[in-house]
Amino acid sequence: MSYEAIALLMFSSMMLMLLTGQRVFGAIGFIAVVSAFFLYGTGGSELGFTASVKLMKWYPLLTLPMFVFMGYVMSESRIADDLYRMFHIWMGPLNGGLAIGTIGLMVLISAMNGLSVAGMAIGATIALPELLRRGYDKLMITGVIQAGSSLGILVPPSVVLVLYAMIARQPVGQLWLAGVIPGLILACLFILYIGIRCRLSPHLGPSLTGPERDIPFREKLRLLQAGLLPLFIFAAMMVPFLNGWTSLVESSALGAVCAFLVAVWRGRMTRRVFEESVRKTLGITCMFMWIILAALAFGAVFDGLGAGRALESLFVGHLGLNPWVIIILMQLSFLLMGTFLDDTAMLVIVAPLYVPLVKALGFDLIWYGVLYTITCQIAYMTPPFGYNLFLMRAMAPPDISITDIYRSVIPFVGVMVLMLAIMMLFPELALWLPDRVYNK
Repeated sequence: MSYEAIALLMFSSMMLMLLTGQRVFGAIGFIAVVSAFFLYGTGGSELGFTASVKLMKWYPLLTLPMFVFMGYVMSESRIADDLYRMFHIWMGPLNGGLAIGTIGLMVLISAMNGLSVAGMAIGATIALPELLRRGYDKLMITGVIQAGSSLGILVPPSVVLVLYAMIARQPVGQLWLAGVIPGLILACLFILYIGIRCRLSPHLGPSLTGPERDIPFREKLRLLQAGLLPLFIFAAMMVPFLNGWTSLVESSALGAVCAFLVAVWRGRMTRRVFEESVRKTLGITCMFMWIILAALAFGAVFDGLGAGRALESLFVGHLGLNPWVIIILMQLSFLLMGTFLDDTAMLVIVAPLYVPLVKALGFDLIWYGVLYTITCQIAYMTPPFGYNLFLMRAMAPPDISITDIYRSVIPFVGVMVLMLAIMMLFPELALWLPDRVYNK
């Protein structure tokens, strides 16, 4: 049997196991180890062990539990509630102001957690009831929360980019910095759309009226002080890193400690909050470590088979496709897979094929990591099986139907597609900041 046929058999077997409902890491790791055993004999059974040693020696992985813990402390101690209250008071007088404030909330939550699930949970439990109570259009706000929560996998410290860095063998710090400008531009595009839409149709996002609008300026300043605490945590973490005073791992530990101390200072670090934060951090961290372990084992077998070179030969040699056409086809395949897989599974399945091909085509792997992440954001929100769609269905009140949720994302998916095109036309948007920081 040819190596190409073996690679195809591995890929199809893995997809079959995933369709039967097996755990992602179990399906991928099982196929990797069994294939290695039959290809390389008894020595191939050591492949999983070798991958685990490589994983444990990867020092930047220590950032993962630190950032996840920081995010859960902010969420469980309800400091995020103060943040939304601040946006609610300061942005409420504008048409659509609370929706714009919700996007701002999502950006800051993303900068503290790195997971879209955290933003979705906070948005659905804090922002959604408030916006519905104040007469906002349910389609508008449902789309706002889903789109805003997707920023969690692009704005640093993105956990998805940590996984991409491990598989693509790229520096985590450069990938995080590469996501800053695209993430902020995407958030600004969301805000621009909301502002224009609510300006043209004020009933979609009415402004605050009555006593809420007439809150004394002194009270507004107090709320501003409480709401800006998360910004202090983010600055305490990122400023030393960007100035070269601390390493990436040290900065992540600094962020976790600052979040803990802020919760203690506000009198909200109870035993329940601490236990919940640690338990959820442990669960998320272990899940990602198992997936990275399986991805390393699977990628090692694929590299040995030369599957990446075979794919390059097919697209460039036999089909004669332009490199940009190949990149676009890759992104379309991510969108297709996103209808039934989450971002982590997509990356683990196709990274052993796509990453070497992207490098062979002459594209920057840092830039492609941002491109992949934006595509994942789109896949999160595209029916019928978008990840965020089901999270919203689970958290939304009964009067918001699944049809409403599907319809609500259409304009925001359009904005994301525009951002994807902008990133392809102007790669410097992702590459300028890492070059500026690391080459200064």
